[in-house]
Amino acid sequence: MATERSLILFKPDAVQRRLCGELLSRIENRGLKIVGLKMLKITKELSAQHYAEHVEKPFYPLLEEFITSGPVVALVVEGPEAISVMRGMMGSTNGRESAPGTIRGDFGLSRQMNLIHGSDGPDAAEREIPIYFNPEELVEYETTLGDWVCADDER
Repeated sequence: MATERSLILFKPDAVQRRLCGELLSRIENRGLKIVGLKMLKITKELSAQHYAEHVEKPFYPLLEEFITSGPVVALVVEGPEAISVMRGMMGSTNGRESAPGTIRGDFGLSRQMNLIHGSDGPDAAEREIPIYFNPEELVEYETTLGDWVCADDER
């Protein structure tokens, strides 16, 4: 199993609903390591860079309006298969269709206001992380609990 990194965004609705602590706790409780963390306001330019593949699509103006509407919390998580672990924790894009126990299933009712973004694959993570974080903002460290989260052959 590969140790991966994923970009995670707590979107403006998560920040406004004061869910950041709860979401961060779920990530840490699962065993993923936080290697970067900051709050920022996404500009129209940053939105266009992040969602470059969607800029020409009819839904993009609403996406841009939403993602730039308030602060977000950006983080980089690291761990074994971190991308698929986070995707499973997040749930389906539409909160109404997400299973209970997932972030969107427990806290969401919307397709657009869906609380959280996570990289959808290794290529996306590799592209997205540098949009939000400079290399010196990502911290390499070992946790004292690492040996209790996964067996050596799973890291």
